[in-house]
Amino acid sequence: MPNQRYDLIVIGSGPGGYVAAIRASQLKMRVAVIERDRPGGVCLNWGCIPSKALLNSAEAMDTIRTAAQEHGIATGEVRVDFKRVIARSREAADKLSKGVRFLLRKNKVDYFEAHATLAGPHAVALAASPGKPNPPAATLEAERILIAAGSGERLFPGMTIGNGVMTSREALVHDTLPASIVIIGAGAIGLEFGYFYSAFGTAVTIVELEKQMLPGFDAEIAEELRKAFLKRGATVMLGHGYKSMTRKGGGWRVALDAAGTAASVEAECVLVAVGRAPLSTDLGLERVGVEVERGYIKIDDSFRTTCPSIYAIGDVARMPLLAHKASAEGVAAVEIMAGAREPGFDLLAIPGCIYCEPEVATVGLSEAQARERGIDVTVGKFPFRANGKAVAVNQTEGFVKLVASKQYGEVLGCQIIGHHATDLISEVVLGRTLETTTAEIGRSIHPHPTLSEAIMEAALSAEGEAINF
Repeated sequence: MPNQRYDLIVIGSGPGGYVAAIRASQLKMRVAVIERDRPGGVCLNWGCIPSKALLNSAEAMDTIRTAAQEHGIATGEVRVDFKRVIARSREAADKLSKGVRFLLRKNKVDYFEAHATLAGPHAVALAASPGKPNPPAATLEAERILIAAGSGERLFPGMTIGNGVMTSREALVHDTLPASIVIIGAGAIGLEFGYFYSAFGTAVTIVELEKQMLPGFDAEIAEELRKAFLKRGATVMLGHGYKSMTRKGGGWRVALDAAGTAASVEAECVLVAVGRAPLSTDLGLERVGVEVERGYIKIDDSFRTTCPSIYAIGDVARMPLLAHKASAEGVAAVEIMAGAREPGFDLLAIPGCIYCEPEVATVGLSEAQARERGIDVTVGKFPFRANGKAVAVNQTEGFVKLVASKQYGEVLGCQIIGHHATDLISEVVLGRTLETTTAEIGRSIHPHPTLSEAIMEAALSAEGEAINF
């Protein structure tokens, strides 16, 4: 029987919860994790990992269908076993979910499969989750409790799932390739699935209420991505809000509104990708005086809630809703608890990534955000069409954009759209941590030919010393 009294109980085993639990164990805490679904939470099972496996399959299909001839490779007729595409993604999720269970066991973290609710400031009540056995204990006690419950898919009022209407969760297991699909929402999830389905030949229509894709992102990046989707054959309807859906034949008719003008679009399937909501209900927060604002649990600089013994991290606490942000917050929270770190957490240090093709990656301030703060900035840009490696591998879409303070040249932010942008951004993330300048990046010797040279060239551009463009 596991210990019933702990130093820390973590509710949720996603990328925030399990990472926090392991770090807490390293800091000599006795730790328990409670998970109602599967080890790894939404990210490993219903988000990051299986979706990236699907996007990898889409990239392979893109290469075969569009690039093979350029390489002198004759493929003949290309056939798709879509059930195998979906099955492969589930295999990736299963492998990593088992890996999380192993890591918890390796780090001597007790793991409970149960639904958790707060029974008091230092107590968590356990109840059986659907499809799971009864937990071995009714209540666990701890000095501290960390809530890492994550988020769930949003739906419009009155909307129901089924008959081809999906959120990302259903799409991850939907093993029949639709002939056409309407994707409501042009955020990260909508665009990733838009790329995925278009690569396999589905007629894709993307509907977005705002005037640009990726609302809140740099406008130049959003426009470049819109052009890329149009080039792929997708229909993009910006400034169109969802009104209603009706069944029509074997598919759906989606009614839209564009600033008072009615419009509609029809498709076999509908994917609703209008964001995620924090899973802050059914936790018993009101029982212990934990305050919630617009669904998010209120926290201070130490991740402590309005109940001093209870903490919260990740999607359930605040935006952005990103796996790596939850992991970083989990480590920070337990290190603050242990006195190994000062309170505080820099949200501007968190990179954002979209894994469609071309990829998008950002960190820090955009040009518009910096100017809104009254910062006098200099901007350096470099297009991938002038990068030798990009030309060699025929991936010339997009550019790198660096934003720096004019006074000191300190890098304030970076936006990248292009092949492997999500890998390239880490150089700038590290640079911002070290308070680097565009002069320092520009003088750092980058290997040739590589895509990373575009970051060096953008830095040189900001210094007025561009060489290759």
